[in-house]
Amino acid sequence: MKRTGIFFAYFLGERLRDFPQALEGILDKENISYYDAVYDSGDGLCYVAPAPEELLLKVHSPAMVQRVRLTGDYESALYSAGGTVQAADKIYHGKIDSAFVFTSFGDHHAGRNFYGGMCYFNGVALAIAALREKGVGRFAIVDTDSHHGDGTRDIFAADDDVLHVCLCSQDYLDEHNNVDVMIPYNTSDEEYLARMRQEFVPRAIAFKPEYIFWEFGYDATQGEYGDKGLTGDCHLELARLIKGVADEVCHGRLVAILCGGSGRALATYTIPRIIDCLAELGRF
Repeated sequence: MKRTGIFFAYFLGERLRDFPQALEGILDKENISYYDAVYDSGDGLCYVAPAPEELLLKVHSPAMVQRVRLTGDYESALYSAGGTVQAADKIYHGKIDSAFVFTSFGDHHAGRNFYGGMCYFNGVALAIAALREKGVGRFAIVDTDSHHGDGTRDIFAADDDVLHVCLCSQDYLDEHNNVDVMIPYNTSDEEYLARMRQEFVPRAIAFKPEYIFWEFGYDATQGEYGDKGLTGDCHLELARLIKGVADEVCHGRLVAILCGGSGRALATYTIPRIIDCLAELGRF
């Protein structure tokens, strides 16, 4: 079984109302590390750390950081991004093999000098910046949110050491390892998974990243605000596919980050299944 970290700060909102209770049968497993408090009590408690403010300026402009500071959501944004940074660091130090990160304000619509769509800071970009300081050099990002990861693309557009594959509403390919894959409305699970196998799997295997970051959004599911026709079961199959690539090319170093999606029932259905897959618990 894989050692999997779960990073869960207590964010307000409807979609995560059933958590962490919905993780019953997972949290008690010995290969699961659970980080959930927003402070260190000093008694060995595993806690979610906010993104360091000095790290923000390695990715985002000072003006943007100041704008976020004035929104009233600054602290929550730090914890949203901090979970991803912390997860990547725990993997680097061999404490865990993979991770699932809950967010409230993040991730992929935050660029160097702009934010939108409830994404204030780009946790993946911050994690990559921190890992680069440790000598890690090559990364893949796969984005299955319904919408284009414009912030992530803005940050890594000319970065040849980052493969960015985004399944969204347009087709695009350039010489800097940026790939957009158009997903039309009324796409079946089978069609979506086929596109992933065609467009992400061979590229990731050839690219040989040292980490894979998965921007997981369930907003492309039927009935959600980015409905592309997928069922709730598609996300578990995506997890299996992406995890398989991570196991093959980077020793399973995979960080899944919750992005889009609003429905409480879908969050409660999909997220435990994805974590189960990452940790190889075999319950589903």
